[in-house]
Amino acid sequence: MIDHTAGHGAGQGAAHVHRTPKAEFYVYFALIFLVAIPFATLAWVFALVRDRHLPVHGPMARAWREAGAITPAIFRP
Repeated sequence: MIDHTAGHGAGQGAAHVHRTPKAEFYVYFALIFLVAIPFATLAWVFALVRDRHLPVHGPMARAWREAGAITPAIFRP
């Protein structure tokens, strides 16, 4: 018989623990953000020329979103 009261057994489906980001996370985020800015600017200009109107989000928002998506992937176990 399995004891479900002790620890996180296979039957309980261990929940994702939210950890506070460390300084290393912010350093990586800043570096990725700085690298993403030129690429986001190029993509923004391309969208501007292609669609002939201003995109909803500017290049800084796009770079921020990219850094926000890439950085956590680096720190996943």
